[in-house]
Amino acid sequence: MRRSRWGWRAALSAGLLGLALLGATGTAARTEAPLQDAPGIAQVALADLPPEAHTVMRLIRQGGPFPYDKDGTVFFNRERLLPAHKRGYYREYTVPTPGLRHRGARRIVCGGWEPTVPDACYYTADHYASFRRIAP
Repeated sequence: MRRSRWGWRAALSAGLLGLALLGATGTAARTEAPLQDAPGIAQVALADLPPEAHTVMRLIRQGGPFPYDKDGTVFFNRERLLPAHKRGYYREYTVPTPGLRHRGARRIVCGGWEPTVPDACYYTADHYASFRRIAP
């Protein structure tokens, strides 16, 4: 494989450009449109969700610690039921089901670039077959 003599210069330029794009908050500027819900997503009040969901929402806002290794990992939205966003925008969290020894089907999926300050969170009781937006 032939190496380009410009390879390291191009990488350096890209890195410097990335640094130049950093804002005052220290994060790269995002150019995505504001969050809009996909058609057919109903809302639900946090008070109407199981008590375990309240605990999970509190843990999300404080940054953990989470009981499951998978909590806080990227949710890929393969079902395409949530509004389309770039990879890494959505993260998933387990809502424990009393009496089960495994993770169960209940989840909260939050969207946003700062995990502790989500733009919106969604609840599913049927392992991503349907979602309801948790009212702010």
